[in-house]
Amino acid sequence: MAMSSPRLGFIGIGLMGAPMTRRLLAAGFEVTVWNRSPGKTAGVAEAGARVAGSLEALVAASDVILLCLANTAVVEAVVFGEDGVAAHARRGQRLLDLSSSDPDATRDMAARLADACGIAWVDAPVSGGVAGAEAGELAVMCGGADEDVDALRPVLAPLAARVTHMGPVGSGQVTKVCNQMIVGCQAAVIAETVALAEASDVDATRLTEALAGGFADSRPFRILAPRMAERDFAAPPWHLRTLLKDLDMAVAQSGRATSATPMSALAAQLMRGHAARGHDEADPATLVEAYRPEGAKSGAGSGEA
Repeated sequence: MAMSSPRLGFIGIGLMGAPMTRRLLAAGFEVTVWNRSPGKTAGVAEAGARVAGSLEALVAASDVILLCLANTAVVEAVVFGEDGVAAHARRGQRLLDLSSSDPDATRDMAARLADACGIAWVDAPVSGGVAGAEAGELAVMCGGADEDVDALRPVLAPLAARVTHMGPVGSGQVTKVCNQMIVGCQAAVIAETVALAEASDVDATRLTEALAGGFADSRPFRILAPRMAERDFAAPPWHLRTLLKDLDMAVAQSGRATSATPMSALAAQLMRGHAARGHDEADPATLVEAYRPEGAKSGAGSGEA
């Protein structure tokens, strides 16, 4: 049964979590927040969020617990670590995981939480980036029982342009992996494209104009190609390490499903090499620097932005 006005607890106030929290507050929800780095909660506190001093306090004040965390290991630590969510959760609550996590691990964690506390887990990774989070135009792909996904739709409504229920727990994470395979492979080939245009004495800053509306046009192309061509790597809206993590999950899932992913595996290796050269916290647009002659690389392309 859907909750009329659930109290929300939001864990993970980062690039995505902060704008999502502000959207929920603007929609009239009561939101309590907690973050491993407490200083990051200041902005949402000014917007009206209550800041919990501990996970125990957040869980006690919440009907729905939302997670937006960096990776699978952090999700597991926050939920099942000492004094984590599972230690204080109570039957009747729901957990909504907006993080991008490993599908198999998600299924395992959902079963563990249900056994320990009787709490339903819905995985709901998102696509659309910071701009989508700020505008409430994210694409959300859900995995979970019908009744749980339906109950959480009012919570997701202020965040999303579209919510798609893909199947049981873990299905949302598999769908996000598929999304990131397309994004990651596009990022790799867009870097090659911009570098080839430059090496051929073509103005790469005009590629998006030239290819607009054609088969090569896409949102990643419109975002990445101009940043690559203009060497605009400051204030990255996302990080290479995040995309690499998702591609690694795609390759791992392909092994479990016995489905080949050669292009995603190659994109992951290209990104791993770039990350190893000090670019793991940089914009994926810096991939183009791997193709430019050393003398042509700007200081901004070094990952120091």
